[in-house]
Amino acid sequence: MGSVGRPLIGVSTYLESGTRWGVWELEAALLPAGYPRLVQRAGGLAAMLPPDDPARAAATVGRFDGVVVAGGPDVDPARYDAERSPRTGAPATERDAWELALIQAALASGTPLLGICRGMQLLNVALGGTLVQHIDGHVKDVGVFGHHEVSPVPGSLYAGVAPEACAVPTYHHQAVDRLGEGLLASAHAADGTVEAIELPGSAWVLGVQWHPEMGEDLRVMRALVRAAS
Repeated sequence: MGSVGRPLIGVSTYLESGTRWGVWELEAALLPAGYPRLVQRAGGLAAMLPPDDPARAAATVGRFDGVVVAGGPDVDPARYDAERSPRTGAPATERDAWELALIQAALASGTPLLGICRGMQLLNVALGGTLVQHIDGHVKDVGVFGHHEVSPVPGSLYAGVAPEACAVPTYHHQAVDRLGEGLLASAHAADGTVEAIELPGSAWVLGVQWHPEMGEDLRVMRALVRAAS
């Protein structure tokens, strides 16, 4: 466990070129502040995990009590043997490789794992699942988070965290199609979109399609921090 009794939670990040601040324009490892703040508010210590050599993923995960794979760009359809839709964004090849390696390392070691939006989609792809490359109705406007209700599947891990239907912050245009091996759907939107997935077993593994870092509900992250404690 991390120092001072607070579990150390690693959160994956963007790697962006041409980022400006002050007089500088440089490549930067970026993470929206909502992610570390959510970890901190839930009782954990947050650390950034920028893209690295996938061969280092197991050693990296071994230093942490829990791992969060954060939201971000579309997963490369080549990762699930699909042709690219015109509405799918440019691939983030380095990030895909790193985060898939983090997921596999966490699953292999039993390290508690939370996937958020893209992170949930990558968890599904890592276990052989596929994605729907575009859906409507889950983005309020460009750059604006909306809200819609998600309903838990009774008896699921997620239902144990949030037993009632509730409105969540949402911004996504892709979704789970075929579930990966061993994964179960544990929440749905009103239109049937899979909004949470989990991997039953001894380890704590959950993916949510929405963005808890953009809201006030700490329950999902608190559950990860408890599992990592």
